[in-house]
Amino acid sequence: MDFETDDSPSRIDRDAVWEFLSTQAYWGRWRRREHVERQIDRAWRVVGAYARPSGRMIGFARAFSDGVASAYLADVFVVPEARGHGVGKALVRTMVDEGPGRDFRWMLHTEDAHGLYRAHGFTVPADHTYLERPRREENL
Repeated sequence: MDFETDDSPSRIDRDAVWEFLSTQAYWGRWRRREHVERQIDRAWRVVGAYARPSGRMIGFARAFSDGVASAYLADVFVVPEARGHGVGKALVRTMVDEGPGRDFRWMLHTEDAHGLYRAHGFTVPADHTYLERPRREENL
């Protein structure tokens, strides 16, 4: 499969992002469309993957950051028919390794694709300095 990645926010197919996150993403189905729109609008950086020659969006990643030292990788997905062709690797590489945050401390939460993220330097926190307060479901 021939594809390209691009970090232009104006190129993101918001309908495709909404379709995936609202129906297939175990981590994001609770959000409403306006939440997703706001997250894209306020993202520090977004990256899309696009099939060639059609230009159809086949993958997405979003990050928020302080713009100086740390960033959080979120909403990474590849549509099912494009999986297994390196699209996820390209999305993460473009976002983490090739962008303005390549020297940042990156964070993410995921229940799957650990091998993909390990290949880009993500590890289980090994020190006692990392704390987290989980999202509270009852406040949604």
